[in-house]
Amino acid sequence: MPLREVQFPSDAKSFGSGKEKILVFFSSRVPETNLLWCPDCVAVEKLIIDTFDSDQGPSGVLVYVGQKSEWKTLDNIFRKEPWKVTAIPTIIKLNNAGEEIGRLVDGQNLISEELSSFIQ
Repeated sequence: MPLREVQFPSDAKSFGSGKEKILVFFSSRVPETNLLWCPDCVAVEKLIIDTFDSDQGPSGVLVYVGQKSEWKTLDNIFRKEPWKVTAIPTIIKLNNAGEEIGRLVDGQNLISEELSSFIQ
């Protein structure tokens, strides 16, 4: 299933209460180029798209954390409760109650087999 996209800024709690159980925190796209500003996000973008765009893929939310200057500030809404994201990309898995039950951070373990195992 394709990822539903949430643009920065947004209500940080609203997308954790839906049917999607995977949240993918990513850099926003630079408006002039439509490219991600974060090199780690660029490195895993194809894997993320391929994983979620298949018919058997899970549903998830792609959360754009803002432009580099917005992300780097400690006041970025995604750095605070409830998500406390410290690096991107970060993938958070939720249970049916919308509570975090797992996290992959900053490209950690983002090879196809491990990502597939994590999102199951």
